[in-house]
Amino acid sequence: MFFDVEEQVHYNIANAPVRRYPFGHFYVDPVFPEDFYRELLKRMAPLSVYKRIGDTGTVSPGAYPQRYICSIEDLEEYEYSEGLGTFWTELSTWLMSDRFAALIQNKFAEDQTARFGREAVVRTSFDTRFVRDFTHYSIAPHTDSPRKLVSLLFYLPQDRSFEALGTSIYVPLDPNVRCEGTMHHQFEDFKKVATMPFAPNTMLGFFKTDRAFHGVDKIETPDVERNIMLYNMYVDKVVTTKANTSKSSWFAKSK
Repeated sequence: MFFDVEEQVHYNIANAPVRRYPFGHFYVDPVFPEDFYRELLKRMAPLSVYKRIGDTGTVSPGAYPQRYICSIEDLEEYEYSEGLGTFWTELSTWLMSDRFAALIQNKFAEDQTARFGREAVVRTSFDTRFVRDFTHYSIAPHTDSPRKLVSLLFYLPQDRSFEALGTSIYVPLDPNVRCEGTMHHQFEDFKKVATMPFAPNTMLGFFKTDRAFHGVDKIETPDVERNIMLYNMYVDKVVTTKANTSKSSWFAKSK
């Protein structure tokens, strides 16, 4: 079963067109086989397995109180302790593989060359975590940390009731604004150009640049539970095989 799932996910991602404006991104619908997706939803852990993101040390204490997070390893441990089988372990085996990472990195080969130069070899690491957002959550336009390379957001709603609550893409009103990823900005300084539908069995992927502004408008709808599986790829090291002067300054400063 999982081999078939892996191959279909590879096929769907590999053949999804990359949109270039205002930064490299793509949207997949569907991403998993439908029966697998429904099984995945059944296997989601209770909120007690998650932690508030402000308690994890990854953001300031008390930040984003409506966001909870757990790693795929947390789900594996929960599944094992409850005697629920090996669903998350099997998913993790291929999702966290070098083969899947290569698929994603190759997907954005053009963007990677633009960011680091044609002669650069980018060494990466990656993780998978699950986030659960509730009513009143929001995150202002930002470009992610300088160490980020690619983000994949697998949307996991039960139905299409909250399509408007997907991640939005923004462009600054001042076209000269760039951000290496060390701050969040004001909504009023940006124009929203697209919102990726928060629809069942879909996925948004995008490449980190200093203009990859994205965020989520404040969720005003009552009783929202917004589940996402988030795959992050990070830059660990950049090796250049020749003298390369095209490396972006905002990355160089982050090293």
